[in-house]
Amino acid sequence: MNDRTKLLMGLSLSVFSLFCFFSCSDDSDGDLVGNWVRRSDFGGPVRGDASCIVIGRKAYIIGGYNGRQRLNDIWEYNIDLGYWTQKADFPGTARNSSFAFASENKGYYGTGFDGVNYYNDFWEYDPDNNQWTQKADFPGMARNGATAFYLNGIGYAGTGFNTNYYMDFYKYDPTTDQWETSASIQGTKRAFATNFIINNKAYIVGGLNNGAYPSDFWMFDPDTQTWEQKAQISDKTDSDFDDDYTTITRLNTVSFVINGLGYLATGETGGLNSYTWEYNPITDRWTERTSFEGSARTAAAGFSIDNRGFVLTGRGSTTTTSLYFDDMWEFKPRDEYNEYD
Repeated sequence: MNDRTKLLMGLSLSVFSLFCFFSCSDDSDGDLVGNWVRRSDFGGPVRGDASCIVIGRKAYIIGGYNGRQRLNDIWEYNIDLGYWTQKADFPGTARNSSFAFASENKGYYGTGFDGVNYYNDFWEYDPDNNQWTQKADFPGMARNGATAFYLNGIGYAGTGFNTNYYMDFYKYDPTTDQWETSASIQGTKRAFATNFIINNKAYIVGGLNNGAYPSDFWMFDPDTQTWEQKAQISDKTDSDFDDDYTTITRLNTVSFVINGLGYLATGETGGLNSYTWEYNPITDRWTERTSFEGSARTAAAGFSIDNRGFVLTGRGSTTTTSLYFDDMWEFKPRDEYNEYD
């Protein structure tokens, strides 16, 4: 039994007792703001644990796992016309739970897990030529469940898991094809976290550490190369503002940004988590929004283009032998909830 399987089996022990609590919307959803609308399905096969990037105004889904095999295909989404196109397959070993980030005109994809081995190779995708090129290896330990982002012409990648959890970060310069050590995230080591970018700052949230779900929440400033802790995402103070912070922590969640606000949706916290939360970086506060209206899932993909946020694919349980999805949903944060659309 590999380490990834052991990790997921340990998480799934309490799925039955917690499933309804975390995966089902409660009656209060009628009072929440926001509406989920189903869009045209993802063009490729079902999958979970895929990677997602946006280059220009097009989104890309890369790799993943469908319960039978790891995948190496890549699909491009045209938001203007609403359709998917398959592009050149990733030439490396098929894998899931890789990190990915995009520069202004290129995509980058690295690390991951093939069911037996963890990887530290690193690749560049050129959408103009539909071509992959192997680049300098990620310098940290081979791993999966890392997170990555791109700021001021530099890519950053870190955290993750193999037989250990990690908090290290490294930065990559695409112009020189060189990696350097970057400041490690503070607080808790973690894997399967997510990140979003607002006002040229990266926010790292969620994940897993030794069977627990970290509540510490961090912002990275590329100008000072430092991490700043933000308000925790659980009820940790005597103040009232976090009294309802009971469903934010999770792993394998997705994030996107709409009009300067960050959003979390889907994921798992013992059982599946469909709660949607909105983050305001000005007030450093979270507000619950209408729960995800598709089938409850984890390890989905998410992206935003033109202030529109989307969630797609994923798997329907906390184990890797489960139902997988290919549907896609758009979240409209200021619309009223409509259960019939």
